[in-house]
Amino acid sequence: MPRRALILVEGGSNMPLHVQYVQAAQRLDLQPITLSADSRYDYLAAEGIEVVRVDTENLDALIRECSRLNATYDIAGITSAVELFYATAGKLSRYLDLHGPNPEPIERCCDKVTQRQLLAEAGVPIPAYRVATDATDVESAAAEIGLPVIVKPAVGSGSTGVRLCRNLDELAEHTTYLLGGKHIWRSSPKILVEEFAQGPHYTIDIMGNEVVAIAALDFDRPPHFVYRECTYPAVLTDDEYERIADVSLSCLRALGLGWGPKNVELRWTKRGPVVIEVNPRLPGSPSPELVQLAYGVDLVTEHIKLVIGDEWNLRRSHSETAAVRFLVPDRDGTLDWIDGLSLAAAVSGVAKVKLFVEPKTPIVRKGNCLDCIGHVIAVSPDPALTEAILKRAVDLISWSITPFPNAAKK
Repeated sequence: MPRRALILVEGGSNMPLHVQYVQAAQRLDLQPITLSADSRYDYLAAEGIEVVRVDTENLDALIRECSRLNATYDIAGITSAVELFYATAGKLSRYLDLHGPNPEPIERCCDKVTQRQLLAEAGVPIPAYRVATDATDVESAAAEIGLPVIVKPAVGSGSTGVRLCRNLDELAEHTTYLLGGKHIWRSSPKILVEEFAQGPHYTIDIMGNEVVAIAALDFDRPPHFVYRECTYPAVLTDDEYERIADVSLSCLRALGLGWGPKNVELRWTKRGPVVIEVNPRLPGSPSPELVQLAYGVDLVTEHIKLVIGDEWNLRRSHSETAAVRFLVPDRDGTLDWIDGLSLAAAVSGVAKVKLFVEPKTPIVRKGNCLDCIGHVIAVSPDPALTEAILKRAVDLISWSITPFPNAAKK
C-alpha cells in the first residue's frame, strides 16, 4: 500500500514555517514532499525528505510532477506555507480532486488593489487609497489623500517595498526605488498609495470562520514596517474584541474566503477598527508557535488535517501570554559578533532564542521582514510578566556591526 504524502509547494522567504509544515506532516505519519524551483530545500534530503526540483511558476509542470508522484504515493493533500503559491496549491488540489481552497478568491485577495475594492464595496472600513502606475500618479495620489501616506506594491508580502512617506522627498525617493529597477515586479508595476491609519496594530488569526486568536503587533523604527514585538493575546475589552472579530469576519465574506487559514491585520483608529490587509494564509513564523504556547492550538497541524480531510480541532487547552521580540540591527555592515544568547535562553520563562545569521555575515537591511536577525520568545500567565521576561532576556543580548568600508563615502 503506497504511503500517504503531503505535497508542499515552495516555502518562500519564511523557511522556518515551511519546516514546521514538514515536521507536522511527519507527526501525522505523512511523507512530506517539497516542490521547489531552486536548491534552498536540498538540505532536507539528508533527513529523508523528498525534494523535487520543478518550475513552480509553471502550473502544467506542477501537474505533471504531482501526477508522477501520485503513481508512487497516495497524495493526501497539497498546500503551501506561503501566500505566493497558496492559490497554486489550490489549483493542484482541484486537479487531483483533493481538499483545498478555492484559488480564485485567493488570487483576488493577493492583489491588494482588488482586495481594497472588494472590501470597500462591502462597507468594510479601510484606509483611503489610490492606485498609481508612475511617479506622476503617486504624487497626485499623495496630494489627494494628504501626507503622510503609505506607499507599497499592489502585490507582495513581508512588508517588501512598503514605506511610510512623511514628506515629498521621501515620497519621491521611494517612488524611484519602486519604479527605478531596484524593486522586483512579478507583473506590470501597480502601486498602492494609502492613508496612514494610526493607532494600535492587531493581527487576527482565523481558521475557517472561527477567530482563533488576536495579537498585538508593534513595529521597529519608521519609515519601514519591520516587526519589533508581537504578543498573544492582545489586551482588549470585550467590546473591542467583538468589534475586531466582527470586522475580520466581514472581510472573509467580502473576499469569498471561507476555507482554511486567514490572517487579518488592522489598526484601532479614532473611527474604530480599520483593515490594513487580509492574507489568505497562516501568519508567518513565529506566530503559529506563539498561538501554541498561548493556547495549546497547533495551527500548522490543524491546517494539514483540514488539507487531508481529517477532523480538526481548535479547542484551547490553556491560556497564557506568549510574546516575541525581534532582534533588528540599526545599521548595515558585517556582523562581527553576537553574545548573550545562552544567558537569554536561561532566563526563566524564555521559551526560545533563535538566531538567523552567523558572525561575519553581511547585514544589508531592506526594510522588510528579512531585516530581523533573530528573536526571543517568552511565555507566562501574565502580560506584564511576559513583557518583563522579554526585556530581561533581550537586554542580555548584544552584538557588533562594522559598517562596510564604502559606507562613509556615500
